[in-house]
Amino acid sequence: MELKIILIDNAGFHSLKKYDFPENIILIRIPPYTPELNPSEKIWHYIKQYYKNKVFETLDNVKKWLHDFIKNILSVELVKSITNHEFYMNAYKAQFNM
Repeated sequence: MELKIILIDNAGFHSLKKYDFPENIILIRIPPYTPELNPSEKIWHYIKQYYKNKVFETLDNVKKWLHDFIKNILSVELVKSITNHEFYMNAYKAQFNM
């Protein structure tokens, strides 16, 4: 069985007390008020470097640009390099008493 680790922040809608998760899914909460530890925030920060000074005629053009950027620029290796943080490894090791 493949292990799945899901990082979640402390947003109110991430209250998951009433849910049961399979054994192979582990939730790791990032500390409050630490957007720098949120992988999705880091990805958006990276992407914004490339479009912040662009002007798009329509919302569809923005969607197309974003789709193309994600498809053609964001490789698995790049995403790993952007989101890598010691916090994640320490949290992972703590789950398994490593």
